Amino acid sequence: MSDEDLELLKFYHEEGIDCTLTEDEEEKKVEKVKDNNPIQSPAIQAEVQKKEQQSMFPSDWIIEARKLASKCVSVDELRSVVRSFEGCEIKKTATNTVFSNGNPNAKIMLVGEAPGANEDLQGIPFCGASGMLLNKMLNAINLDRTKVYISNTVFWRPPGNRKPTDLELDMCRPFVEKHIALISPKILILVGGIACYSLLDNTKTISTLRGRFHTYTNQYLSRSITTAAIFHPAYLLRQPAQKLLAWEDLKQIREYLDNTHNCTNV
Repeated sequence: MSDEDLELLKFYHEEGIDCTLTEDEEEKKVEKVKDNNPIQSPAIQAEVQKKEQQSMFPSDWIIEARKLASKCVSVDELRSVVRSFEGCEIKKTATNTVFSNGNPNAKIMLVGEAPGANEDLQGIPFCGASGMLLNKMLNAINLDRTKVYISNTVFWRPPGNRKPTDLELDMCRPFVEKHIALISPKILILVGGIACYSLLDNTKTISTLRGRFHTYTNQYLSRSITTAAIFHPAYLLRQPAQKLLAWEDLKQIREYLDNTHNCTNV
C-alpha cells in the first residue's frame, strides 16, 4: 500500500467514514435528496425566476420572446404573455401595455409604430389627435374600428416618444409576428415608417414602399398576406401636404377590398 493510500485511510478514519458509495448509489442518493426537498411556494418560485431574469442578456430575452410567442394559441393568451414579459426595458417607464384595439375577427389588420403619450395613458393604440385622424382616414373608405383590428410594432411607450431601438423592435417582433398570425387578416396595413422598417423592409423608406402592395410572411404564418404601407397620421399632422398621397393609398386599399373575395362586404 502506498503512502497516499495510507494517508487516505487515515483521513477516512479521522472523519468517521467507514464505507464509500458506488456511482449508482451516489446517483440514487442525489435523487432521494431531490425527492425529499419540499415544493417551493409560488412566492419563492417567483423570486428565483426574478433572479434568473436579472442575469439574462438582451439576446436571451429575444430567444425567450420567440419561445413564449410560439406557445400562444389565442390572442388572449398572447396578450397575457406580452403583459407579463419583462425583457423590454421601456416597459419599466411605461404606464400601460398597449396591445390592441378593434375587432379581432376583422379581415383588415393595422400595425402602427410605438405608443405615444395618449396611448400610454389609455392603453389603446392610436389615441389623441393621431387617433382622430386615423378614424377619419378609415371613415373615408367606409371603415371604422369595428371593422378593423389595430396593434403596434412595440407595446410600450419609449421615453420621451423617441423612436424604438433595433433591440426593442427585435424583442417585440416575435409577439407581433404571432399576433398577425393569430388574427390572420386578408390584408395587413403597416402604418408609418417604423412598422415598415420592422416588418417589411429595413432598407427602404415608407415613401418608396407606399403606393403599391407587398407580400408579407413570417415564421408563424401558413400563407402570405397582401400588405400595404401608409403614412402615419402623426406624420400627416406635421406634413399636411402629404395627405393627397395618403388619400391615393386609401383609395387603393378600398379598391382591393372591393375586388377581393370575402372582403367585398367590409
